[in-house]
Amino acid sequence: MPVVSASVPALRELFQNLTSRMEKAVGDFRAALASVRTGRASIHLLDGVRVEYYGTEMPLNQVATVHAPDAQLITIQPYDASTLGAIEKAIRAADLGLNPANDGKLIRLPVPPLNEERRKELVKHLHKVLEDHRTAIRNIRRDGNDGVKKLKAEKKISEDEERRAHEDIQKLTDAELEKLESSAAAKEKEVLTV
Repeated sequence: MPVVSASVPALRELFQNLTSRMEKAVGDFRAALASVRTGRASIHLLDGVRVEYYGTEMPLNQVATVHAPDAQLITIQPYDASTLGAIEKAIRAADLGLNPANDGKLIRLPVPPLNEERRKELVKHLHKVLEDHRTAIRNIRRDGNDGVKKLKAEKKISEDEERRAHEDIQKLTDAELEKLESSAAAKEKEVLTV
């Protein structure tokens, strides 16, 4: 969305910074959504799992190949067979409600369908994550408005440019919040679909 105030040289850097920060917040929210479990197997469920590997915590996808061959199963093939136990322990510690089965070469992770109570818990968690990211975007908006006021106080922009900049910041905020809302609504529908 082109921002009129961004054409004012004194405001250009401020708007680039705001846009970048808000897009990062939306990207972070979408990444958080990907790790929320639905009734289907997804390799993104394991994005937050970190495995102890030779004294270092590493993301699971860096020590093993993760596949979702069907809607109810995730398979994990470690690059080093000696890490099977550590991977299994990390999955259990991640508290995903999944029970890994180790056959000596491969870990099978059956993904059972969600019951109604668990679906409601996930939706509640989803709303908490959404509110955290809404707050982050509002804080970015506040920082932007403070920056505009500072530029006005330093007489680098006029009153009209200040007013227009505040309006543009609000439009940018509304657009980013709408992205959050639509992503959350789609994920909620996916979680509640039986």
